[in-house]
Amino acid sequence: MQVAVEPPYSVTVGPGLLQELLPEAVVQERVALITDENVGRAHGQRVVDALTAAGKSVQLLVVPAGEGSKSLALYSSLLQDLAAAGLPRDGAVIALGGGVVGDLGGFVAATYMRGVAFYQAPTSLLAMVDASVGGKTGLDLPQGKNLVGAFWQPRAVVADVATLRTLPLREFQQGTVEAFKHGLLAAPDLLGALGRGWAPDAPVERLTDVVARSAAVKAAVVASDERERGVRAHLNLGHTLAHSLEAASGHALAHGDAVAYGLVYAALVGRGRGYADLVERTLEFLRWVAPAPLPRTDFATLSAFMKRDKKALGGQLRMVLLENVGRPVIVSDLSDLELEAAWAQLEADL
Repeated sequence: MQVAVEPPYSVTVGPGLLQELLPEAVVQERVALITDENVGRAHGQRVVDALTAAGKSVQLLVVPAGEGSKSLALYSSLLQDLAAAGLPRDGAVIALGGGVVGDLGGFVAATYMRGVAFYQAPTSLLAMVDASVGGKTGLDLPQGKNLVGAFWQPRAVVADVATLRTLPLREFQQGTVEAFKHGLLAAPDLLGALGRGWAPDAPVERLTDVVARSAAVKAAVVASDERERGVRAHLNLGHTLAHSLEAASGHALAHGDAVAYGLVYAALVGRGRGYADLVERTLEFLRWVAPAPLPRTDFATLSAFMKRDKKALGGQLRMVLLENVGRPVIVSDLSDLELEAAWAQLEADL
């Protein structure tokens, strides 16, 4: 599929693509391959070998796994590594890994020498269906998630679903949260595809189909609103509470868990406003995800984080809700009373 921004780029989904397609997709001769310790052990060397066999000069940069790598300190270190190795302006950065590596690698690419070519090679389900498409890059601050960043579109996204075979079920469930969100937003038929038998060992054709359909939702939204001035904000369904939970937990709560909680929370707020009752549907999905417990925090703390969210305008919280499946709306007249009531109900339903 194509992401119709300027310039457009392709998102290719299928098995074996890290070796078969990635070396062909990357046209630059000098490349920096950024990955994390876990992905590096599983896939790093064969990707380096494939790129080298295609005539590329490869600098491998390995960062610690986890959200903590999206820090100003590590970002600075990577920039210095690229400069020390002499990566030229006509070189490229490839992010091999999940959403953290993609966010970090993309921001490095966006800012090194005022911007070099960037390629996404997602290896997690979360990154394949969501984080790798759309050009958002970012770092975290103690005050909140993704408060530093830039829009920097990749030249191509190469999603090798064979890497999903190596994912623990727990991480696979995390990625399924974003696919479920895309189904709620714009692809109700996708919700059914995430039912019985949906697991890392599902047939490769099923993995390819679901990833492609979910990524297509993201691609269509990005094409219509690249810089999140309108409908792209719909993709933040569930994220208002999610980012606050992550921040309140010191980023100990996994992103997928946080969004799963956030989807139930959005359903509760929506039901309170008279929208379709999607609470049981989202709660059922939350139980399948089996998330880590909510962080020990109070609503006042969460409210402070939510009001610092990037979607807030003029200090006014904005939130994505669903009038029904496939009918997202952005609301900005939320009262503290209804938000706190939904939080109390979420705690009671768990």
